[in-house]
Amino acid sequence: MPLPAAAPADSTVAPPGWPAGVRPPGTPDWERTATNWLLDICPPEYRTYPGLRRHPAILARFAVLHVEAGQAAVQRGLSEVRGLLRDIATHTEMAAAVDVWQYEGARLIGIRRSVGLVEEALRGQRYAARLGLSDAKY
Repeated sequence: MPLPAAAPADSTVAPPGWPAGVRPPGTPDWERTATNWLLDICPPEYRTYPGLRRHPAILARFAVLHVEAGQAAVQRGLSEVRGLLRDIATHTEMAAAVDVWQYEGARLIGIRRSVGLVEEALRGQRYAARLGLSDAKY
């Protein structure tokens, strides 16, 4: 079986972790899809700021900081849950709260990676397809 042909050097590629709803960097209208996705990540009020819509790279920085604030809130919630809730919640309820914080923390890790990739692309970073040994078909 022949090996697949290499992608042209000028092809557009989305790296692992790239958000599904955003077109790859360099494709037509990709910045619009990136802007819409970033606005979905941010608080709804961000949609009312025309400057953020006009400058997607600035919006991306706002989104990074918003997601990182969510990550900090998760860490704080995990560190405080047992001390602050022990008077109002059972052990089972506190364990369920911990599960939610952990799930949310994992979700935010993925979103933070995606937002970071979009921010880098909006600043001009482009990604190249790579064929590793584990990807080769012999």
